[in-house]
Amino acid sequence: YILSNNHVLANSNNANLGDPILQPGPFDGGTAPADVIGRLARFVPIKFDGTCNYVDAAVAEVPFHLIDRDIYWNGYPATAAKAAAVGMIVKKTGRTTNFTTGRVTALAATVNVNYGGGQVAKFCNQIVTTDMSAGGDSGSLVLDWQNKPVGLLFAGSAVATILNPIALVQVALGVRIWP
Repeated sequence: YILSNNHVLANSNNANLGDPILQPGPFDGGTAPADVIGRLARFVPIKFDGTCNYVDAAVAEVPFHLIDRDIYWNGYPATAAKAAAVGMIVKKTGRTTNFTTGRVTALAATVNVNYGGGQVAKFCNQIVTTDMSAGGDSGSLVLDWQNKPVGLLFAGSAVATILNPIALVQVALGVRIWP
């Protein structure tokens, strides 16, 4: 499986299970059928009604020979999950900003995320870091310095990056990051 965000793989609830997943994605010039690498397998619906969301997450099923557990510039996850702590140094590799680091600044945060088209979703129990991302980095696995997964990057601004706690992501999708 590939782990990413609902808004990346399931087009903010607008995709159907089994829909093709492209790499590169359509925004980067990917086209079907040439760039199809998998199919949407599961996603957690995003609620836009003011109630709390806890994850923006989805997985796509990909043929085994097309993927690798190695995270570019980071290596392999060392465990399934680690709880974040304020002050913790974290790292990620993303499509737009490549390899970056940040520091956890808040836990259990509630944030409103604008998905465009007048759709705003409230997320509760989120991790906030210093700015370590830009648009297009969504879906990056955020690790501590020992490669223990901490969060799934899904939103940000010019001053902060927002992560879903990785343990919540795994429970919501019924998956486990395998070290």
